[in-house]
Amino acid sequence: MAGYRMDRINEDVMREMCSILRTLKDPRISSMLSVVRVEVTNDLSYATVYVSALEGLEAAKESVKGLKSASGYIRHELGSRLKLRHVPELRFIADNSIEKSAEIAGILNQINNKSTSGGEENEDN
Repeated sequence: MAGYRMDRINEDVMREMCSILRTLKDPRISSMLSVVRVEVTNDLSYATVYVSALEGLEAAKESVKGLKSASGYIRHELGSRLKLRHVPELRFIADNSIEKSAEIAGILNQINNKSTSGGEENEDN
């Protein structure tokens, strides 16, 4: 039972974090920032938020600096939006998963284009 509750809390925190990030006005925070994953500890004392930027890992690291300075505001907003007895302390970690997934998608598209163009050439012969 407890696992389902923690999964639900992780999803709720992630959803609200995405919403809160859209309202932040700090120039260090990338406009193309995405919350990849949230892990809340069992005692709800800490929440690790993995963020990724479309511009790359360096932009995500710069955004993390801005998020750390705004963590008090973000935590206050989380507390007002979620009905939790204890609002977790936020830890932000830069992640390059969006950049990697775009890279993989590009490679797959190249492979797909080669296989479709190669197949058409074989049909003409």
